[in-house]
Amino acid sequence: MTQDTSFDDLYTTTDCIEKLETGIPGFDFLSQGGLPWGRATLVAGTAGSSKTVFACQFLVEGIRRGEPGVFVTFEEPPKALRKNMRGFGWDITAWEEEQKWAFVDASPQPGERPLVTGEYDLGALIARIEYAIRKYKASRISLDSLGAIFSHLTDSAQVRSDLFRLASALRELEVTAIMTAERTAEYGEISRYGVEEFVADNVVILRNVLADEKRRRTIEILKYRGTDHQKGEYPFTIIPGQGVVIIPLSAIELEQKSSNVRITSGSQELDRMCGGGFFRDSVILVSGATGTGKTLMVTEFMAGGVVNGERCLVFAFEESREQLFRNAIGWGVNFQQMEREGQLKVVCRYPETTNLENHLIMMKDMIQRFKPNRVAVDSLSALERVSTLKGFREFIIGLTSFIKQQEIGGLFTSTTPTLLGGSSITEAHISTITDSIILLRYVEMYGEMRRGITVLKMRGSMHDKDIREFSIDNRGMHIGKPFRNVTGILAGAPMYTTQSEVDRLSGLFEES
Repeated sequence: MTQDTSFDDLYTTTDCIEKLETGIPGFDFLSQGGLPWGRATLVAGTAGSSKTVFACQFLVEGIRRGEPGVFVTFEEPPKALRKNMRGFGWDITAWEEEQKWAFVDASPQPGERPLVTGEYDLGALIARIEYAIRKYKASRISLDSLGAIFSHLTDSAQVRSDLFRLASALRELEVTAIMTAERTAEYGEISRYGVEEFVADNVVILRNVLADEKRRRTIEILKYRGTDHQKGEYPFTIIPGQGVVIIPLSAIELEQKSSNVRITSGSQELDRMCGGGFFRDSVILVSGATGTGKTLMVTEFMAGGVVNGERCLVFAFEESREQLFRNAIGWGVNFQQMEREGQLKVVCRYPETTNLENHLIMMKDMIQRFKPNRVAVDSLSALERVSTLKGFREFIIGLTSFIKQQEIGGLFTSTTPTLLGGSSITEAHISTITDSIILLRYVEMYGEMRRGITVLKMRGSMHDKDIREFSIDNRGMHIGKPFRNVTGILAGAPMYTTQSEVDRLSGLFEES
């Protein structure tokens, strides 16, 4: 490496191939600019992997950019496509009237059976496609799906020849094309007939994998001839009114700012334990068993923000609005009044209402629209039920990084698997990327259950190391004195120790 070459230059390539922005959320980042202009891209996937939606959305985004498109359908008739795509807010009929969208219908007619006599080729179809492209001055074309051609042609060599002829014709017309093809399995052969991928310059694979009785959609750019792209699988989802939305985790960069400004936790005692409160743009994890006061800490965190004139947003995945409002009133906090004054917004959803990717996009959208200074999620553990471990980890990374990029304070709660503690799946995925960790634990003493709190981690700040006893009443949480004669609290096996034993252990510690 020469002296004038920077470290970042090693990751910069000169791309001589012009790219066309697709407009599909997230895809242009994965493809580092979009689809190669004037080339054909194969989009392969199993049934239900959203191939047709992707192909339609490619044309929709082009129309929004002033680029007319042609849709060639080999399976679904135009009437059905118009109806199905209306759920995304795409009025194909109106675009047809404006000559922005054109159909080339090669779908089988009802009751019609393919009959092939003598030599058959795609010459007539290619002529129709060329005519539509020239008539509408189209710059984008989608063909859905190539596999249907095999019902007319039995000779694979002939099919390959005709598909090459089709791809060449599209290239000469200088249109950017998407061709869809069906796969028989999520992992394995690229396409059903093993021919389709050889006629395209680029290959994109859509998957809809079933794991642990949960579906998870991913997209992978397998081949991008002559140009670079992001490697690996990335989650995506289908959003009503939007279509395909890809979540590119590799877009997350460690560029968020770090502030020394402190904000209150809502509890003066906890602020003192944390060295003066939380940092303004930090992420705090509150871990504890059910009933230890996690939702109370969320309530006090929100109330502390409202008192200081901050906008606060709560995402609740375990309790309804009525329960949250009732509980808050029981602790002297009026959520209903805060909402009326526009200082607070409470969003309650059960995790099972949709998949985890949809929850993430909904939460990001709500944060961008409401523009809060504080966000609380109660609880992350509830979301574990609707995702695989990998999907949950990606959700955690996506949410925490987004909150930090917005430079707002975030407080997440996590439920431990046992009443006396223990680490949860949530903690295993989020503990390393949080700035502060607060543990709430039950402590059994002389046949009585008490509660303990400790600040386990406070990045960038000194904090209280004690495990303190706390109580809950109609005014909220009250933190008291440390447990001096009890050991093993965090391990879930508290043991009472006499004062003489405590003094002896302290002496040994000082000698060492």
